[in-house]
Amino acid sequence: MQTLPVTGFLRVKQIIGDPKKGIPPIIPVSAATWWDGVKDGRFPKPVKLGPSTTAWRVEDIRKLIASI
Repeated sequence: MQTLPVTGFLRVKQIIGDPKKGIPPIIPVSAATWWDGVKDGRFPKPVKLGPSTTAWRVEDIRKLIASI
């Protein structure tokens, strides 16, 4: 598992991983499962950083990991 920064934001590929780019998953689920979980509240809500940039707060991902 990769080391998370203390604060900041993570993009979806940093959370669920991207084998093509060698990024290991923090939460090993598919993109569809991740977005379904966001939609139904199992996973944290994202933050829009720009018109085409969506990210999650590191603090929210840490809370998710602690709850699993």
